[in-house]
Amino acid sequence: MRRFRRPPLKLLLRWLGLLVLAGFAASWLPVLVLRFVPPWTSAMMLERRAGAWLHGETSFTLRQHWVPWSRISRNVPLAVVAAEDQRFPYHHGFDFDAIQRALDAHDDGKRLRGASTISQQTAKNLFLWNGRSFVRKGLEAYFTVLIELTWPKRRILEVYVNIAEFGDGIYGVGAASEAFFHTTPARLDAASAARLAAVLPNPRRLHADRPSAYVLGRAQWITRQMRQLGGPAYIEGRGPDPAQASRRRHTTGQRQR
Repeated sequence: MRRFRRPPLKLLLRWLGLLVLAGFAASWLPVLVLRFVPPWTSAMMLERRAGAWLHGETSFTLRQHWVPWSRISRNVPLAVVAAEDQRFPYHHGFDFDAIQRALDAHDDGKRLRGASTISQQTAKNLFLWNGRSFVRKGLEAYFTVLIELTWPKRRILEVYVNIAEFGDGIYGVGAASEAFFHTTPARLDAASAARLAAVLPNPRRLHADRPSAYVLGRAQWITRQMRQLGGPAYIEGRGPDPAQASRRRHTTGQRQR
């Protein structure tokens, strides 16, 4: 009896499908594990260690230790949300309003500024490398989607404040609170938390413990934003969405005119 052979194209497509599924499972597994297990390091920390070794920085030491959510002052996550991503409780990983504002400002001749959310920064810090290539941005978007689908918002904030760089070689709120304020993360007040958040754009040049006029001014702005957002309840999603409130004010203004 004559046997029918499977067409080569269908066989190739089948194997490609299996490879895609295997790649998805392999990339999603660490995201799922880190939903429950504290990360012992991150891609950004490994990159900094490698850079120090390659440049012969023999005195370099990296400081970081995990601090659970229950032992972190709510001022810290509120400060980073106020500074970096005010719509964090309400978006699903990407703030398209912020992206549009950045593009509009660029069209007006201003420097193109970033519009990355805390979810995107968490994905980059954990799994990726520094750079601006389309490949890296694509992977950042992919891991952002996985994180948003797998982790609750509180977990994203918990991981972010534990792996973010707050100074050269100082990662996470545990090491930062000890190095800069000689206290624990649970005891950080709003002003100290705002100073930590103020250095996030460039933590190797800006200093929370020796703040420049720029850092002090930015920290004061962050503190005001923390109050306007409604305090720690906001990071639990119990406050108004700033974008919707802005749209309502804009619509009301148009109607009055």
